[in-house]
Amino acid sequence: MNEPNRTQWQIRCAFNGYCKRALKREAMNAHRDTKYRQLREITFSDLSPEEENQLHICDNYFANDEAEQSFVVGGKEITAELLAEALHSLPEEKRETVLLYYFFDMSEREIATYCNIPRTTVQTRRKSSMKLLKRYLEERAYDYKD
Repeated sequence: MNEPNRTQWQIRCAFNGYCKRALKREAMNAHRDTKYRQLREITFSDLSPEEENQLHICDNYFANDEAEQSFVVGGKEITAELLAEALHSLPEEKRETVLLYYFFDMSEREIATYCNIPRTTVQTRRKSSMKLLKRYLEERAYDYKD
């Protein structure tokens, strides 16, 4: 009667030993792989400026193209600089609302939650910002002549 329990015990011990050996081998492999990577990896702080510049590129497709830096809307020529000035002329909270709504594609409800303000305040800020931007651009934009 005691013999079947002993066989079961031996099976458990054998399985336990197998698991321990497998885990030990995996730990050794992981340690070896880590050392292998450490010998071949270089941190960004160790790179020379020339090597750093090889890691990225800057696209300058339209950097010198005047035609692409402005556009005509409603008979007025709007430049990127003028649009940036118009956005900077807005008060901080209105600018944030406009940027979140139009450039980050957030809904009024999401903006309200993000800024911890009522949704109606977001709507009011957005509408009044559009009026201020319109007035600013109408006053400062050049009339377009073909």
